[in-house]
Amino acid sequence: MDYREWKERERMYACWLCNFSGIGNGQMYRLLELCGGPEALYLAGKDKWGQVLSEKQVQALAEYTAKWRPEAEYRKMREEGIRLLTIEDEEYPERLKNIPDAPYGLFLRGNLPGADAPAVALIGARECSEYGRYVARQLGTALGRRGITVISGMARGIDGIGQEAAMEAGGYSIGVLGSGVDVCYPAQNKDIYTKLLRTGAVLSTYPLGTPARPQNFPPRNRIVSGLADAVVVIEARVKSGTLITVDMALEQGREVYVVPGRVTDRLSDGCNRLIKQGAGVLLSPETFLEEIRQLWQKGGRRMPEGAASRRRKEKSVSSDASRDQGRKSGRKEEGREPGPELQVSFGREAAPEDLGLARLYQALDFYPRSLEEIRRNLPEEYSEKQIVAGLMQLCMENLAIQMSPGHFCCKKT
Repeated sequence: MDYREWKERERMYACWLCNFSGIGNGQMYRLLELCGGPEALYLAGKDKWGQVLSEKQVQALAEYTAKWRPEAEYRKMREEGIRLLTIEDEEYPERLKNIPDAPYGLFLRGNLPGADAPAVALIGARECSEYGRYVARQLGTALGRRGITVISGMARGIDGIGQEAAMEAGGYSIGVLGSGVDVCYPAQNKDIYTKLLRTGAVLSTYPLGTPARPQNFPPRNRIVSGLADAVVVIEARVKSGTLITVDMALEQGREVYVVPGRVTDRLSDGCNRLIKQGAGVLLSPETFLEEIRQLWQKGGRRMPEGAASRRRKEKSVSSDASRDQGRKSGRKEEGREPGPELQVSFGREAAPEDLGLARLYQALDFYPRSLEEIRRNLPEEYSEKQIVAGLMQLCMENLAIQMSPGHFCCKKT
């Protein structure tokens, strides 16, 4: 048996071990050290297991092992496109190896980026505001274009929005699940799950088939922060699971950035409190990208080319001849595609071409405003009838949304 065959066989028995949910990560390491590897652990039997596990755990492991067919189960997992990475594997993320109590095994669907790719975790409220959705989209787009991996939990709200935006911008994203890697949770994020399988990856420390349970998410969150160089929080209440991730990030030595919000907005209470405690403040994608570049280069590493930069280089060779021809014929040379720092901003411009609608659009905010509040931000000549008709028009053009009777906010798509 050569080294490759031996390694695959060890991984097959590691699959047996990692699919058993009755022992903790620390116990798993002690058993492996005691027995000398996954296959030796499988063959060791109850007496050896009992040196680390309780009597109840030993019995549960024996019953599980009696039903488990290592070769058949491992083959089935591989046929479903799922791999198992153990901490001894070269592909195992280097960042995770350095966190306290690093997971022994990771179930993976898709492909992980190289170790030379910087990564940022985007996390926040599930029930986010239109403002939060907008910021998550813009920041996810900026990171995706710049070639920075976006890590998140594929949850509703901020997590999924940021991940989807990064992938749509040509970037890479990893979804860390609080269920088995073969379980899509939440179900409404099926499209994001499918995109991650195609252009990114989903991973989990939980056995295959594990449903999403509340107790699974705090341990999952430490993997989210552990995979990232920095963590960004976009909207979080004071008592929010997002803040658990922040605590874990700080314990792991990760940088934490926060998008500030209004002091009267309960969705921003957790964010504003983090700022008071000393978290970094994220005011624009441009400044954040520069800080990530500096953070990454402290270790003597070079930032990767973003998706937009790669496309520009690919176009440059084929466009040289046409530019030369344009100069000869007297045509003006077209400007280069602007970089992400010029394409992405948290600001918003008047989207409607109609001047009246444009002024009405500017009178809106990402937070719902009443008709009276909107009227106060418009010239006196605007009548209530004009305002209501204009708001209906903006809603039909997908530039505004009616949150409740008489209350509207802008919706930048």
